[in-house]
Amino acid sequence: MSRFITATDRYILRLVLVPMIGIFMLAASLLLLEKMLRLFEFVSTEGGPIGVVFEMLVNLIPEYAGLAIPLGLMLGILLAFRKLATTSELDVMRAVGWSYTRLLRVPYLLTFALVALNFAIVGYIQPQARFAYEEMEFELRSGALGASIKVGEFNTIEDRMALRIEASRDDGRQLMGIFARVADDKGQVLSISAREGRFLANREDRNTIVLRLLDGVIVHDVPGSTPRVLSFSQHDLPIDLPALQRFRDRGEDEREYVLPELLEIGWSPDSSATQRAGSQANFNYRMVEVVMMFMLPLLAVALAVPPKRSTSALGIFLSIVIVVSYHKINQYGAEVAQLGRIDPFLALWGPFAVLFALIFWMYYHVAFVPGGQAIGWLESAYSKLGRRMKKLLGRDKLRGLVPDEEFDGAEAQPDAA
Repeated sequence: MSRFITATDRYILRLVLVPMIGIFMLAASLLLLEKMLRLFEFVSTEGGPIGVVFEMLVNLIPEYAGLAIPLGLMLGILLAFRKLATTSELDVMRAVGWSYTRLLRVPYLLTFALVALNFAIVGYIQPQARFAYEEMEFELRSGALGASIKVGEFNTIEDRMALRIEASRDDGRQLMGIFARVADDKGQVLSISAREGRFLANREDRNTIVLRLLDGVIVHDVPGSTPRVLSFSQHDLPIDLPALQRFRDRGEDEREYVLPELLEIGWSPDSSATQRAGSQANFNYRMVEVVMMFMLPLLAVALAVPPKRSTSALGIFLSIVIVVSYHKINQYGAEVAQLGRIDPFLALWGPFAVLFALIFWMYYHVAFVPGGQAIGWLESAYSKLGRRMKKLLGRDKLRGLVPDEEFDGAEAQPDAA
């Protein structure tokens, strides 16, 4: 084992692991924070418990990990080889006979491990988490997660009762300033006002709860007769709970199927054309997302090595653009293939073949062509643009410090000479 993994391999491993883990955590955190703000707004609007936000975020982690893991792997390898290149350590390793392919031994061991992890996530964990997220969102909208009565607003219950609460204390256990209006099918109306009250569970009937009211007045209005007024010190008002709808079964969305289920539906003669197209598109989408990770070490090395005597970070920017753009192209291809407008295999594996050829060409030029640069023309254009911008900024600063007449004369002197 010591012959297979040398001290240099362990050194490269340390260089890769630190940025890889950091970038993975950063990317996942940014994606979750952006979603968390929306979830807090959604849960507060629906009147649900705040704790459900974090449960929903947990179910979103597999969704975002499908992008964060490849991004972290590629940038970890890229930053490690960039450090080796800018400190001339890469030249030393190359001088003693280590090829780029040999230097990628440890990064590819990491890649195999992360490919297996990502395969488990997108193939099995992500579909289950997506369904759980959708179920929690449905229960939150329907009130099954304990959505509370909104304070200061009229709340309609079963289209026959209106309830308004001025304020609540003790986490909603004590209600203040209660008004309720209850009507029945015969036209009788009860108008109730009470100083305070609280909700109690009904042990005899789980489909109702009891609102115990204290110190209030009941106005009983019967059609054709004079309303009756009754004062009370305590009154129990039963409230029928709304019937909760049952959440749909898993599988209305192909993204909720695990891989064996997609294979069974997508290639079964008993499935409809729509089901086959959707299942095949989703299966191929997951496969290209996983297989694409095998190319990331080659792409990272091709973009990591800047030109000699240069510290340009253009490769880092391009790597992020390539990975994110490829991810979005795959999503678009899967959606179009689900509609039956294009063959799923062609829609997903076509962009993969183009990217594979591009990455192989870039890596070949860096690893096997003496002095080759995969993005040399972009680096040259980028450096020229940078020099041009510095020159323009420098002239603007000089124009601000020197009067216009003297500045124009200073510009004309070299031409006169």
